[in-house]
Amino acid sequence: AAMLRGLRRRWDAYKYRFVPWLALNLRRKRRTLRYVPKGSRDKIVSDEDVFETLLKIFKALFINDFSRQTHILALLPEVKCKYLELLTVEQKRSEVNSCNNQSQHVFTPEEVLFNTLGFTITRERSSLVSAGTGVFITKGFVPKGTVVSMYPGTVYRKHEPIFFQSLGNPFIFRCIDGVLIDGNDKGLSRSVYRSCSRRDQLGPFQMSDESWLTTALQNPLAVGQYVNNCSHEKAANVCYQEFDVPGYFPVELKQYLPNIVYSHDIESHLRCVVLVTLRDIKQGEELFSNYYTVVN
Repeated sequence: AAMLRGLRRRWDAYKYRFVPWLALNLRRKRRTLRYVPKGSRDKIVSDEDVFETLLKIFKALFINDFSRQTHILALLPEVKCKYLELLTVEQKRSEVNSCNNQSQHVFTPEEVLFNTLGFTITRERSSLVSAGTGVFITKGFVPKGTVVSMYPGTVYRKHEPIFFQSLGNPFIFRCIDGVLIDGNDKGLSRSVYRSCSRRDQLGPFQMSDESWLTTALQNPLAVGQYVNNCSHEKAANVCYQEFDVPGYFPVELKQYLPNIVYSHDIESHLRCVVLVTLRDIKQGEELFSNYYTVVN
């Protein structure tokens, strides 16, 4: 019985990449598919809206963690003064006496998320039977068209090696153009992400966030890989959207990006995937997405 249960768990993790199973179930469960028009870039909201949301929450996280940013700010005096101004204007709970002396109350990342975007999210046991972990809105209200989460992980181009990382791994996200994002926070995938992240660090400047590999998230949005697939009873309320981080993204805020490229020599923009709400979502609701997107 234990062996059968083990085989069943392995099958549940693998079946979404088994072509005959996919072909059969795509026909049977058409209501759980998401269709996008031919040639569509699959955008629910504009890239500018995604950029502004990430900038807003990342700046708030940076300001909240201002005292830990000493080494970065020492190399960016203009940036330091800009954030000190934000502390004075936007953070009434902080008192700034000079460029080298500040006192502030430090909030948790979840509190920063609530104070900035009006909601908090967390990983808890899913409301779906045998679905394992899910993602819930634990506080506040999320309007339709809001970036509610991010899909963390190592970003692979189509020709790059991911075979061993993919074995028994249900957290690999395939973008429309074939780019893959490995959102597994355990095993080989975890080691690869950490290795790439530390490889790309430039002195005090971290180019990515490693905290999603732990229980203490620095970026509270980085839980998107645990959002479960919708069902007939639980309709999708969020949708994946691809977003290429522009070259002018502030270097001091890259420490909150939960993605890293596998190949160091890539000169293209970093690919991220965000989850955007398809309707208003209230406190206590679980997030559900469509794992299958069909391009007509």
